[in-house]
Amino acid sequence: MGLRTRSALVLAPVAVASAWLGWPWLPIVTAVAGAVMAWEWARLCQSGRLGVSGVMLIGAVLGAVAAAAAVGVAPAIGVSLAGAAVVCWMARREPGGAAPWLALGALWVALPCVLLLWLARMDGAGRVTVLWIFAIVWSTDIGAYAVGRWLGGPRLAPRWSPGKTWTGLIGGAGCAALAGWGTARVLGISAVLPLVLVSAGLAIVEQFGDLAESVAKRRFGVKDSSGLIPGHGGLLDRLDGLLAVIPAVALLTLIDGGSVLTWR
Repeated sequence: MGLRTRSALVLAPVAVASAWLGWPWLPIVTAVAGAVMAWEWARLCQSGRLGVSGVMLIGAVLGAVAAAAAVGVAPAIGVSLAGAAVVCWMARREPGGAAPWLALGALWVALPCVLLLWLARMDGAGRVTVLWIFAIVWSTDIGAYAVGRWLGGPRLAPRWSPGKTWTGLIGGAGCAALAGWGTARVLGISAVLPLVLVSAGLAIVEQFGDLAESVAKRRFGVKDSSGLIPGHGGLLDRLDGLLAVIPAVALLTLIDGGSVLTWR
């Protein structure tokens, strides 16, 4: 727990500062994080090796982030899809049979990075939307870990992640709801209940994003995506839930035609 706390105290200010300062800091931090996660995913799928397809995977993510920062979301999504196709084609020429997983990783890492930059550029609400997303993910992780360890109880998905419990899921959703309530109060949002409910729902999405990575790690027989972050494993282990929440927020934004924080 001490290692986790110290690591969070180093990483969280970087994320908050980049979101607050915006361009060019947010794209730079996003590109670095995306490249590291792509590197971790490639090594996870290839028994610790980084083949040509792994290098292409990193390049695809960086290309998508660059396109999102310089041109826009639509071209960046096109780069992500094209990059995944190239990664899959190149991986088929290498031993290991991980081509579909590598291609999936290209999309799983690149698309959330692209959508985060798109959300950050929304008029009037971009910065606070990104900070709210961070608050939801962090409060979910803290609540799920603390409540799950304290109360224990039935396992959520013992086959994929034996450490996760239903009480942890509920605790994470409760803490995310509190984060949504706090966001509404700080920003002076009158429609508090919709934001609280959406925040709690995103907590469930976040935890299933975590489970998705657990499935991949079990498939390839590894415990952590890397050992870069003391107490957490790899950056992908730390941000797997965020990779699930960002597309969900982007989808809600598209459905409503504006930031979730402006819902009434």
